[in-house]
Amino acid sequence: MTDITQKGRPVTVPASRARRLAGLGGMASGIAGNMAANGLRQLASGQRPEFRDLLLTPRNATRIADQLARMRGAAMKVGQLISMDTGEFLPPELAQILGRLRADADYMPPRQLKQVLSANWGDGWLRKFSKFDVRPIAAASIGQVHRARTGDGRDLAIKVQYPGVARSIDSDVQNVAALIRMSGLLPKGLEIDPLLEEAKAQLRDEADYLRERDQIVQFQTLMQGAEGFVLPTPHDDLTTDSILAMSFLPGHPIETLETASQDLRDSVISRLMELMFREVFEFGFIQSDPNFANYRYDPNSDLVVLLDFGAARPVPHQVASDYAALFCAAMEGGDLSQPALALGFFGADTKERHQQMVLSMLETVFTPLRERRLFDFGDTSLSNQLNAAGMEMANERDFIHVPPIETLFLQRKFAGLFLLASRLRARVDIAGQIARHL
Repeated sequence: MTDITQKGRPVTVPASRARRLAGLGGMASGIAGNMAANGLRQLASGQRPEFRDLLLTPRNATRIADQLARMRGAAMKVGQLISMDTGEFLPPELAQILGRLRADADYMPPRQLKQVLSANWGDGWLRKFSKFDVRPIAAASIGQVHRARTGDGRDLAIKVQYPGVARSIDSDVQNVAALIRMSGLLPKGLEIDPLLEEAKAQLRDEADYLRERDQIVQFQTLMQGAEGFVLPTPHDDLTTDSILAMSFLPGHPIETLETASQDLRDSVISRLMELMFREVFEFGFIQSDPNFANYRYDPNSDLVVLLDFGAARPVPHQVASDYAALFCAAMEGGDLSQPALALGFFGADTKERHQQMVLSMLETVFTPLRERRLFDFGDTSLSNQLNAAGMEMANERDFIHVPPIETLFLQRKFAGLFLLASRLRARVDIAGQIARHL
């Protein structure tokens, strides 16, 4: 979810498949028209136009991102997933277009919101509330969140799903994928079909708010006794398959801790890292969405608020075992190649040069763990080394390998917390945490 207390605008969500397809068709037509006009201008001036340059103009990039964001749902989510899971393989221009979707904050206008609420709660629903804020406090690709107070005094966060999202998942994903393929910008050999199928599956799960309610309850059970966290409590009397009513939890965006004391930043990130390792090695169940907005901090209670469990998923025992083998080898100075192969960081047929590039990146990350010293996420030399290695790997255009889906989801989680820890410049005893769990 994106916090929209300071930004965002009301934009009607196209609810029918016909309108959603028409939106994509209009976008494609507009882009084609821009390309034709630009191409003719270049030809008239004696230039030889290149397809890539005609497509990736600032005007076209804005049109693509704006249309996908306007549609929300699967159209927006598939762009987010592809940009996050294969970002290192995408041309910078395409990654930038898709990456913009992760920061979108548009929301339904009040009239459409009321239609959705009436369809779920029936006419006269407003009589159940003493207050219902029409402007949402957060918005994302699937739905938006409103604060409300019931007549009996409950302070709630009401997550409302955009209309038409659930029934348009398959068609949206396929239509957006067709546009991306037609662009000619995907590297040759990059197979995105597994990502597309996973996008559909994840969207179906996230669009089922009754399922998310159950996952919140499951996490509450798993985390009993865990100090330093708080989760919302679902309210079943107002929850449907497309509306999720939860207790409202106060808190500030987790990024506001950038100016907090070093001790507090270390404490918060240490808690989140410990929770992540528990999810993988103890719970066998992980909240896989790395969005910073899923974490908030309440300074009055010193609690980290955990939100949005639509992307929670089980961790297969074998995958957890393979990560345990990787961490053990890393901390003991052993060979990383076998666990890295088992996890699918590269394939058995991957060139030796490319395998070594992957292993070198892993060694860079694991060196502080092996030396049993605090992992200093504020040390820019580490991120600079990883960025340089990533750029070198991206330039190897014949190295096109997408890991298995389960590995990708865990890597997203690890990478998301790494970025947050770097943002807060935290120092954490990661080696000690891993040792306790292994």
